[in-house]
Amino acid sequence: MWVSIFWADEHATCGAPAWIGRGLTCVCFNRKGVYQRIFINLTPQQEERVRRLKHRMKVHFDTSRTDHQAALRALWSATYPDIKLCGLVSDQWKEMGWQGKDPSTDFRGAGFISLENLLFFAKTFSVYDPKLNLSLKMAALPWQLNSDNFVLPQISFQRLLKKQGGKRSAWEYPFAVAGVNVTFMIMQMLDLDAMFRLILCSCAAAKPRTFVRSVFMQMLSENEWAFDLLYCVAFVIMDKQWLERNATYMEFNEVLKSTRAQVERELLMDDVLRIEDMPSYTLLC
Repeated sequence: MWVSIFWADEHATCGAPAWIGRGLTCVCFNRKGVYQRIFINLTPQQEERVRRLKHRMKVHFDTSRTDHQAALRALWSATYPDIKLCGLVSDQWKEMGWQGKDPSTDFRGAGFISLENLLFFAKTFSVYDPKLNLSLKMAALPWQLNSDNFVLPQISFQRLLKKQGGKRSAWEYPFAVAGVNVTFMIMQMLDLDAMFRLILCSCAAAKPRTFVRSVFMQMLSENEWAFDLLYCVAFVIMDKQWLERNATYMEFNEVLKSTRAQVERELLMDDVLRIEDMPSYTLLC
């Protein structure tokens, strides 16, 4: 049943699960006094960040690539550090919320970046030992080290994985596959292909045209991890929406729609200048 919900079109190309995106509405608000300011001219460094993100979006998961295999193993190690993985094809993967014993078949909807997003979430907001404060500080990601107040990774990844928060449904969403769909939802919301065409083309009028895209472009220009952080926020919003609706897996579509609307609303708030400023970012702590 879950397969028919997530992958209804067996002929869908990368980035196009048939059910995702249908009926999703754009939430548009006037952002007071900010719209002109967020039409930015990209510096060479900022443009390079856009190009790198564009490249990430186009990479399919390839089982023959050793770096892709290593990323999958790294996800397992970050998720279950005390459990040995038997293989890249194993029934163990079902425990994480993949549809079968071969997780590579679930990446076709959003590509390799969906695995990168899950790995980022696992490594950045997972269980930690307070005694390892120094080690974590040394291993912190660049966006963390640049912060005035370094915050140790929290347990939100494990909490969502183990469905520990709130009154859970008897028919829960599969964690990992839901994560792939969250990645795709953000890709559709930002309309990245259109954004890249507008920004990177040679015409003088090439600018982000929507508020949401413009806000994200400003965030990306200041923080190359903006997409990954937005993913983490969107995931916890999705889980919160799931709990509030007392939803079952048959309602996942509707939960994802409301998640997108909430993410858009928060991005368009006047005082949200970074992903960390989004009200729902606190759900990660």
